[in-house]
Amino acid sequence: MSASHPRLVVVGGGILGTMHAIEGARRGYSVVHLERDEEPLGASVRNFGLIWVSGRAGGGELDLALRARERWEEIALLAPGAGFRANGSITLARSEAELAVLEEAVGRSDARLRDLALMTPAQVRATNPAVLGEVRAGLWCGRDATVEPRRTLPALRNGLESTGSYSYLPSRQATEVRPHAVRDHTGQWHEGDIVVCCIGAWPGGFLAEALAAAPLRRVRLQMLETEPFLEPVTTSLADGDSLRYYPAFAGEALQGLPPQADVAARWRAQLLLVQRVGGELTIGDTHDYSEPFPFDVDDEPYRHLVHVAAALLGSDLPPVRRRWSGVYSQVTDDRLYYRAEVAPGVVVVTGPGGRGMTMAPAIAEETFL
Repeated sequence: MSASHPRLVVVGGGILGTMHAIEGARRGYSVVHLERDEEPLGASVRNFGLIWVSGRAGGGELDLALRARERWEEIALLAPGAGFRANGSITLARSEAELAVLEEAVGRSDARLRDLALMTPAQVRATNPAVLGEVRAGLWCGRDATVEPRRTLPALRNGLESTGSYSYLPSRQATEVRPHAVRDHTGQWHEGDIVVCCIGAWPGGFLAEALAAAPLRRVRLQMLETEPFLEPVTTSLADGDSLRYYPAFAGEALQGLPPQADVAARWRAQLLLVQRVGGELTIGDTHDYSEPFPFDVDDEPYRHLVHVAAALLGSDLPPVRRRWSGVYSQVTDDRLYYRAEVAPGVVVVTGPGGRGMTMAPAIAEETFL
């Protein structure tokens, strides 16, 4: 690396860390990127790959999401292996109460920024012919997009490596920080003009003391993937229960929704469905905030989510190929994510919650402002 370039050290190979590496390289930094595992194994690969503008709260959160969506499109040109596609989403209403929430969302002043449109059942099926179940309406969001979470990080790193100013060091556990430097478990110190620590859902270790009072909690989710579904599912899909979990839909109409079904309420479940480039369906998810989290997964929410997905598609689903759980870090105050300087020239960035895949490019930009 050229000594004439400013140096950036990034700790954490997930989507936040990788986007900081991309942003640093864009700004002329020589980048050293540390990851504790051979390949990242956390929430950045255990998700839907959704760039989800539709659910973001109006105002600053939406502004950041829209900027991130713009950056995703630019970054995807440099990393085609990430599988970025601007496929949009449809949130499906099956009751009059859910339809009222969709109508309220379409009537808001920021609906055009999100590219929202209310669809009749016929329009839903014209846009996504795989939706053959009974629905009252659909909410189209043209700004939503998708990437392939199991492929995205390697693709982004491949793009970075082509710059000649990027070095990826896997299997390097960070153990200590000092001003403008971090040490890994081999004893090597990595010096930088800036050190950015993107630790995901792992608040312990070398930053445990610094983050002891941080407004953060961990959230566990369960998801699954089927064998390939023969029909193209042309958009991402969400059910009416998802309206309860995204701030964009807060309002008077949301208060009119009846309670969730018992199983959905127990697991704080919503249906999100995305078809992968190989035809598989990724389906989820659930929300669990009560630590310690179990090491195993429970079949009850999977049965529920498969049932809901089959009802919306009007078709039996292929066999389930794999099930998994994931854990992400989420701020508990009114911030969109957590950033703090833990030593001169050393910052930690974490806690975007379910916004991480969507907003990581714009979060990384803000770190350098």
